Amino acid sequence: MGEVRHYVATLSDLSEAKAAESTIQRLAFYDPLTGLPNRRLLLDRLGQVISHTRRRNHYASLLLVGLDNFKAYNTTLGHASGDTLLRRLAEVLRDSLRESDTLARWGGDQFALLVQDLGDEPAHAARGAERLGEKLLREIACTAGGGDESLPLTASIGISLFHDDDLDGAEAIQQAELAMYEAKREGGAALRFFDHAMQASVTERAHLEADLDRALEGSELRLFYQPQVDTTGVTVGLEVLLRWEHPVRGMVSPGVFIPLAEESGRIVAIGGWVLESACQQLAQWAEQPRRRDLTISVNVSPVQFRQAGFVDSVREILARSGADPRHLVLEVTESLFLQDPEQARDTMLALSALGVRFALDDFGTGYSSLGYLKRLPLDELKIDQSFVRDLLESSADAAIVETIIALADRLGMRVIAEGVETEEQANWLREHGCRRFQGYLYARPAPLVSGKEALPGFPS
Repeated sequence: MGEVRHYVATLSDLSEAKAAESTIQRLAFYDPLTGLPNRRLLLDRLGQVISHTRRRNHYASLLLVGLDNFKAYNTTLGHASGDTLLRRLAEVLRDSLRESDTLARWGGDQFALLVQDLGDEPAHAARGAERLGEKLLREIACTAGGGDESLPLTASIGISLFHDDDLDGAEAIQQAELAMYEAKREGGAALRFFDHAMQASVTERAHLEADLDRALEGSELRLFYQPQVDTTGVTVGLEVLLRWEHPVRGMVSPGVFIPLAEESGRIVAIGGWVLESACQQLAQWAEQPRRRDLTISVNVSPVQFRQAGFVDSVREILARSGADPRHLVLEVTESLFLQDPEQARDTMLALSALGVRFALDDFGTGYSSLGYLKRLPLDELKIDQSFVRDLLESSADAAIVETIIALADRLGMRVIAEGVETEEQANWLREHGCRRFQGYLYARPAPLVSGKEALPGFPS
């Protein structure tokens, strides 16, 4: 055998490959903005925690944290400031947790917190999760957006509590999400636990949404009209009111299905149909000498009003139907002006230029800034029925109604009192300067079949 005299070796520097592998690992499992575990890694750890709780019969909890007004921060301060805020929040939240807890960025303006070993007593575990959630709310509230103390920061937290039940990761996340959105619906800056009644409510909501799709296609939605009268009791206009006659549930309250339609976006199609129907009725009345001056008031949802093509849609409906725009009154509420009031004003001015008139509905129950009243093309203020109902017994309600009437008069607007049910209320309103009325005293809402039905002051 020959003697080995030397070796030939090939050396490779693996540092770059290792660095690349580490980078890929971080991109796959960590959020690049905050450095927190991402959704993928959280789901993996959630599966491990669920298995762990089953073995030990201990409770664990998933908290989903959603910022309430992050979009406003991005709009006001810019996206760079928004990113800085998210990084600072990640640091603040991470520093307030135990090492065994997992804080992740769930996406967008949401964080998720996975907490284990909360004990084997449900009440104790719930209290522990609640204390932690309250601590997070306090920490977040102390973190002002972009360092601007004038922009308070709030969050909504949904909590799913679980131990040895047949729950998987997807269900835990769904429960926490449902609870978080419930907290947001109730005004935010709060935490809510998931419960099965909430799940039942969501299921019921899903069924109603499906039924609402069929309602528009299947002519289940009905239009009822309620007269508005002058001081002599003669009808001067009507408000169109939407009703849903469900084939199984019967009459579904507008307080149930209108918010549902708004949140799902279906209100745009429904509102368009209502507006088209009202304009067709106006065009029909234009051929009847005694009714040609009647107005129809249509409630317009803020969701529908903010649609980019809303002005064009109204213009097209008016042209198709042949209705006189001066007899169409669009009723808006004060909530319309909470988000982008300048855009709302521009839309109103464009519609006003067509001849369309505007009424401010439920005046005094919401935003009620006198500053915007003088800048908007409003023709009518409607006194909410909550003030009319008790004005004879409540000096506060009476004072509010008097103020609204005087304000409308000074601004050159008409005022309509809603919910007038007794002669005593009507007499008081007339004595204090109100000239238009709407309520059961004069007529209940009813469908129009021929358009020639009897109205107060108008025989059939």
